[in-house]
Amino acid sequence: KAAFINFISDEEWKSIEPVSSWFGPSSFLMSSMSALFKLSMWIRHGHGYLTENLGIPVWGSYAVFGFATLFLGMVLGLVSEALGTD
Repeated sequence: KAAFINFISDEEWKSIEPVSSWFGPSSFLMSSMSALFKLSMWIRHGHGYLTENLGIPVWGSYAVFGFATLFLGMVLGLVSEALGTD
């Protein structure tokens, strides 16, 4: 606490370089990272729901997410192919 107070009162903060715009909280990079963290928390919640509430074994939950990943990849590939140029 004392070090923080000295940091402010001695104006040491003026000598610190500002954060690059790439790493700013509202940048595309950080927004993308936030979306990935939210997705991982949704997957974790879904895994907990499948194993705890529905009683599916852990390997079954992994299989569900594996098949969902394959299915989503297939759909995105088909959409990409349909929208692609000849």
